[in-house]
Amino acid sequence: MSISQLPLFSALKTRMSWLQQRQDVLAENVANADTPRYAARDLESLDLSKYVNEGRKIRPVRTDVSHMTLDSAGGAPRIVSTSSFETTPSGNSVALEEEMMKVAQTQMDYQLASGLYARSVSVLKTALGRA
Repeated sequence: MSISQLPLFSALKTRMSWLQQRQDVLAENVANADTPRYAARDLESLDLSKYVNEGRKIRPVRTDVSHMTLDSAGGAPRIVSTSSFETTPSGNSVALEEEMMKVAQTQMDYQLASGLYARSVSVLKTALGRA
């Protein structure tokens, strides 16, 4: 069994992949901020439940929308239109302030996930005596 097949590592790898794809979509929104009739888009939220044992009695609870979810699984994330209260006369719904806040949050989430991944690998190496 490779390290990437362990549930925690699979979940982190999936989360980082989703965050990279989200960053691409957000960058496309920013690039099209002046394009007439362009609707801002985002990725559908990521669910990672296939990485949680169904037999467990204690399960994580999502207490904030920015937390990773563990409710259903996988596949490729869908790109969805986002609603914005701000639309220009040309029909563009990209609010640069909102997009930049999403970009910053996505970057912080990616750094957290990659840090957890690296720390977990380090802990495993230490446990195996390979530190």
